[in-house]
Formats: sequence, C-alpha cells, structure tokens
Amino acid sequence: MSSTVVPFDARSAPAASQPLDPAALERLRAQLASGAAALDRDAAFPFENLAAVHEAGLVAAVVPRAAGGLGANLAGTARIIAALAQGEPSTALILVMTYMVHRGTVRADSQWPKNLRARVWQSAVEEGALANALRVEPELGSPARGGLPETLARRRGSGWSLSGHKLYTTGIAALRWLLVWGRTDEAEPRVGFFLVPRAALERARSYRIVESWNHLGLRASGSHELVFEDVRLPAEHAVDVRRAAQWAGGPDADQSAWMIALLATLYDSIARAARDWLVGFLAGRRPTSLGAPLATLPRVQQTVGEIEALLWANRVLIDGLIQSTDRGEPPRPSDAGLVKINVTRNAIRAVDLALQLSGNHGLTRLNPLERHWRDVQCSRIHTPQDDSILLGAGLAALNLGR
Repeated sequence: MSSTVVPFDARSAPAASQPLDPAALERLRAQLASGAAALDRDAAFPFENLAAVHEAGLVAAVVPRAAGGLGANLAGTARIIAALAQGEPSTALILVMTYMVHRGTVRADSQWPKNLRARVWQSAVEEGALANALRVEPELGSPARGGLPETLARRRGSGWSLSGHKLYTTGIAALRWLLVWGRTDEAEPRVGFFLVPRAALERARSYRIVESWNHLGLRASGSHELVFEDVRLPAEHAVDVRRAAQWAGGPDADQSAWMIALLATLYDSIARAARDWLVGFLAGRRPTSLGAPLATLPRVQQTVGEIEALLWANRVLIDGLIQSTDRGEPPRPSDAGLVKINVTRNAIRAVDLALQLSGNHGLTRLNPLERHWRDVQCSRIHTPQDDSILLGAGLAALNLGR
C-alpha cells in the first residue's frame, strides 16, 4: 500500500535531520551503550537516553517534514533503530512503538482527525513526546489471536468513558499518548483504538501502574501493567473504531512490514553488538598455553565465519523487506512474517555461537555478552509469534487459506 510519507533525503532535509549522519548516530550509540549495563542491572527506565534521542531530533523521525519532523521512510527509520539497539535496545524498543503510532497517522488511509494528528506530531517535534499502542490484556492475550478486548468504552454525554487493564505497556513511565485498544458498549460492539492523552489518564477516577516488568531481557523498557477506570475522552478520540469483522484480516501489508522490519532490525542489532564484543575478546584473549590470540585458531575463525553468515542473511532479508516497502510494494503479511522468523532465529543462533566461543567470559555479568544473549531471547515473543507465522506459511503452501 502506498503512503504519504516523504522518503528521507539527507541532501535536502532540514537541519534537524542531520543526526542521521552515520558519525552522529555512532556517537549516540556509544552514549547509550555506556549506561546500558546499569539500566539492565537495575531495570531502570532510560529517561536520559530518551532525552538524548529527542535532543538529536529523532523522536519525530517519522513525522512529516512539513510538520517539523524528518519525514523518514522505512530505511531511514531502521537506521536509527539499528544504532539505538546496538547501544541500548530497550530505548530502541520504546522508539519502535512510538514510530509505529506515528506511521499510522501519516498514511493516506489514516482515520485520525487532522487536529489530533497535528497535536501528536507537534508534541513529538517540540517535546519528544512518546506514544504506544496498548493492546494486550490479561484475559484476551494478544489481539492478533482474535477475540474482543475487555477494555470498555461507554458513552458519556457526547464523549467516552474508558476503563480497562493492559499488559506490557512498553514505555508507560514516559508515554504522552496511549493508543488504547478497546470495544464499545453498543448493542453491536465496535472495536478499535482510542487516543488517551497522558493528562486525561491522570484525570481519571483512578489509574495505577503495576510495576510487574521483571523480565529476562529488555529490562529497561518499563513494560509494566496499566489499570485505569473512567478515563473521559471527547468523541473524536475514537480515532479508528470499526465493526469487529473489519479487523478480522489482521494488520495490512504496510503496517506489518514496518513493524517487522523495525523489530527485526532491533534484534539483528543486538546480535551485531554481541559479534562486535566477541571479535574484540578473541583478538585480546591470549591463553598461556596457546601463546597467541584465540582469533588465530582455525576453529574459532570458522565459527566466527558462521556468525557472519547468519548476520549477512539477516541483512539481505531486512534490506529486501525495507526496499520493497519503501517502493510502495510491501509483501503480504505472511511473507513479512517469514522475514521475522528467519532474522530472529539467526540472531539467537549468532549470540549462542558467541557464547560457545567465549565460555565463562561470555556468561559473566562483567561482560556485555550475557546481556545481549538475554535481550535477544525476547525476539521469540514479539507478535507475530513463530507458531502463527509457520501456520500461515503452511496454509499458503498447501493452498488452504482461511
């Protein structure tokens, strides 16, 4: 599906776009990497990282240039995520979620009222305001597997009252805009997204953040639970609410391609950070019995070559997905899903091989490799999950489409 996003062109972009210069992105990566171990250890939220990303002009990367953003296409957006994820991946994940919300506002088929789009864009440009779509619930699980949400929007005068309980609300400590998946209390319920400004949440009858995110990896993402009651919203804040049957087909090709390309880039970048640490370790480690660096051993060289093969395949898969999407020809979601499953499996395997070569040195928390190994495991649980991807691919191959 084509979109209204203007492709990023560094030659003609305004001054705010200059941080996409590789040297500037490398400096930001290094800045984030310097504090990554402490954030992981304490499961602390990366407020300072996000401030640095805003100062670099990158929170509004997907916002149209006419509104003060960079108007970045998928290729430009993925370059940002690659740099952030190699530095501190929880920060990158929070930005992926913000970018996906912004992407939904700039498309030609966006349902959003123009004034709300403008408010979200302006807050991102001027204040680095973050956003995320809150979909998962305790009973429903992921909406990608079907079912109506328990989050309920009731008519109150000319507007809505929204109440619900959401899980995995990545970035909740700093989110300015919550795009909440819910259903209406109408006789024939409609389902979709309600835009909740942070101020409206704080004016609610009650709300609380349940700090339940104590995870194996991506520990700094702050993906806690949110419980809220009677959040009052104007009618127009039902920004994309439809009959349930209209959502039955799942995400469209453009949305799926953007999400998968950015998540695949994030996890591939974690694996590349692991590879970079490993190369330095192998070059510097000189066992007395060997009298030379580990990097001189043929079996080590062969295993590093296997890691390179996995990362090379990832780069080809991700670049192909990005290029076709930026041409306005995103693959069907089932094919994009195959990119996700292959890239994430390759990333996990690459970090496993790095651990095999480094032994105890890779498993100690004094070195970053064990953190990279934990972070890359999270790729298994991001939607679409492996079983759904493989089921879709199998049905397509057997000509048994549902």
